[in-house]
Amino acid sequence: MATRNYQGKKFTSTSVEQTLDSLTIEEALQININGTPFTVTMRTPGDDAFLVRGLLHTEGILKNANYQPEIVLKKENREGIVTVVNLTIPEEELGEGYSNSRSLLSVSSCGICGRTELEDVKTDEEFIQSAKSPNTINAKTISGLFAKMNEYQKAFHQSGGTHAAAAFDSKGTILCSLEDIGRHNAVDKVVGKLIAENKLKKASCMTVSGRISYEIIIKSFKARIPVLAAVSAPSSLSVDYAKELGITLFAFCREGRATCYSHPQRVKYTTLMSQQKTS
Repeated sequence: MATRNYQGKKFTSTSVEQTLDSLTIEEALQININGTPFTVTMRTPGDDAFLVRGLLHTEGILKNANYQPEIVLKKENREGIVTVVNLTIPEEELGEGYSNSRSLLSVSSCGICGRTELEDVKTDEEFIQSAKSPNTINAKTISGLFAKMNEYQKAFHQSGGTHAAAAFDSKGTILCSLEDIGRHNAVDKVVGKLIAENKLKKASCMTVSGRISYEIIIKSFKARIPVLAAVSAPSSLSVDYAKELGITLFAFCREGRATCYSHPQRVKYTTLMSQQKTS
């Protein structure tokens, strides 16, 4: 099971319609070594034993590539997805990568990867209350926001190898836009610049290139930016947490279209017909 269905509202230049999309599942997998939590990685469920075995090799956790440790998949959730893997590895087989579990670079490059236990991913911060406020963003302006971000993507236009993030105020004025080879890093750069310039409270929307995973939702939440829009697809976990934390999440924002998966009450949409009625 690699996908899960989610309802959303698809906005185009001429219409709004309900949609049911299949999104890639993103779930946490806790890896225990010799009875002790070692790390947490985000992944799409399936072939978990291969994922763990490859991670042990590429991160230098095992000294010998030919050694085959005992891998026990257990603690399935209510959907039958494995959430914990137990490994038994003799101490003499452990390599240098085992010495620091929190600095482990996981396969998905996700923000909560490298945390020691699943419980560490929870947050006690307040739900973004402005989710209850309507008309925070006009759906028809979203494509314009991405056009503005694109103007700042000088490195991408030269190399095609960078991601971008941009922050906007409630009127759609760009506050800053920055690039990085990592999409998560681009978001961090934007938040950092907003803080340095004392503009963080002005940011009401952030656009990002690429897809949306759990980490980018959390970064937007920590920055208290209520609207997040992405060029590409969201993961299942990103939608789940956007709903829980009060983030209005748009994805597939391209060619004049955008699909909203959470808190659509923030979205203003005026059709040509309704404009004619009010004029």
